Amino acid sequence: MFFSSKKESTESGTENTTPVAPEPMPAPDVSAQKPVEQKIIMPETQSQVAQEQEPVEQKIIMPNTQPASTSSSSFISEPLERPVYNPMPTRLETTSQIIETPLNTESLPKIEDVWFSDLYFTPEKVAYVHDKKSSFGLKVFEAEDLMDFHKALEEGFQGSSSYSLRFNESLYRVERIKTISGIHYTVRRMPKNVPDVYQLGMPEILVNHLTSLNKATGLILLCGPTGMGKTTTATALLKYFLENEGGFAYTIEDPPEMPMDGLYMSKKGGLGLCKQTEVINNNWEVGLRSALRSKPRYILVGETRTAETAAELLRAATSGHLVISTIHANNLEDGLTSLIKYAAASGMNEELASDLLARGILGVIHQKLTGTVKLMPTLHYCFANPDPMEADQMRMVIRDGKINLATLMEAQMAKMIQGRPLFVKV
Repeated sequence: MFFSSKKESTESGTENTTPVAPEPMPAPDVSAQKPVEQKIIMPETQSQVAQEQEPVEQKIIMPNTQPASTSSSSFISEPLERPVYNPMPTRLETTSQIIETPLNTESLPKIEDVWFSDLYFTPEKVAYVHDKKSSFGLKVFEAEDLMDFHKALEEGFQGSSSYSLRFNESLYRVERIKTISGIHYTVRRMPKNVPDVYQLGMPEILVNHLTSLNKATGLILLCGPTGMGKTTTATALLKYFLENEGGFAYTIEDPPEMPMDGLYMSKKGGLGLCKQTEVINNNWEVGLRSALRSKPRYILVGETRTAETAAELLRAATSGHLVISTIHANNLEDGLTSLIKYAAASGMNEELASDLLARGILGVIHQKLTGTVKLMPTLHYCFANPDPMEADQMRMVIRDGKINLATLMEAQMAKMIQGRPLFVKV
C-alpha cells in the first residue's frame, strides 16, 4: 500500500502538500489498542539509514511501502538467514581422497592371511574388496605383498583376458579388463579345497535328491546371475559322485577354478579319476567333443555360453552321460529357454532342441546368494523323473515349447518340505 498526499489550503492561499499515513484498518476494539508511533522514512533518507547499518548485516529498506504487520512501523526488515548447501561429491576424483598417508606395509598382513572372495585392482594399483557391511559396498584392501600380487597378475597374462593364477598357496581366477584409464583386474579367490555339497547351505532334502542322481544319465542345469556360487555347487556335486561312485570325470572350464584334478577313493572300493581341461580360444564345443570321445561317466561344462556348446551339451545329455553345467539366467524358465535358443542358433531345429532337452533333463536349479557377512543360497528348483521311460510333467512342458514351471515347482517344493519322495519308484 502506498502513502497518499493530502492537499490543505493555507491562509496565503497556497497549497501545502504533506505526506500522511493512510487511516488504520478497522479493528473490533480500537480503543483497546495502544497508539503506535509511526516513523516515516522518506526516499531521500534511505542512504543515511543504510550507512548506519553494520557491514555484516544485510537489511532491506523498502521505501514508500507499508509493513505487512500493523504492530511494527519499521520499514527495515530483519536480516534473512538462508541455509548454505554444500553437497558431498558423488564420485571421488582421486584415490588420495581415500588414502591420505603412505601405507606402512611392514605392519600389514599378507594376502594369504586375509579372507576375501573378489578383489578389484584398479589401474592406479589400488585394491578393493567387499566391506562386509552392506550388500555391495567396497573398501580399500591393504596387504604387505599387494604389489607383488599385482606384478604376478601382469606376468600371468598370456593373451587371454580370462586366466588362472597361482600366488603363494591360493588359486585365483583373473579377468583382465582394458579401461579408459588403464588395465583393471577382477580377481576371484578359489577355495583351496572343494567344499562338501552338504555344507553349502542348501536344504538337506534337496541335496539328498541331487546325490541320488549318481546313477542316472542326463543334464543337471544350474542357472543364476554371475558370482552366485553356481560353479561351486556344480563342482561339489561332482566331487560327491567321484567319492561315492568312482568313475572318470572330464571337465571343460574357462579357466579351471576348483582343485578337482586327481584320484579319488570311492566308498564302494573303486577309484574315481578327474581330469580338468581349459578352453582354448573360447572353443567350448571342441572341448566338449573331445570329452565325448574320452568316454567319461561325468562331464562338467563350466558355462554354456555359445550356440555350439549348447547343441553338444544336449547331445551329451542324451548319450548316456551325467552332465552338469551352468548358464546365466534370471529364473528356471529363462535357463531352459536360453539353452534351447542357443542350440537352435547353431543350426539345430528348435523342435529338435526342445525334444533333446525334454529327454535329457534331470533337473534345473536357480541359485542366488544373499546376505552381507555370510552368504546363503536362495534356491528354486524343478526336477524330472530320472527314469526317462516314465511319464513326466516337466518333460511334457518342455516339449510343448511353452515353459511354465510355477505350479510344478510349488508342488515339488511342498513334497520336499513334507519329506515325501518326488517320484514313486515302481
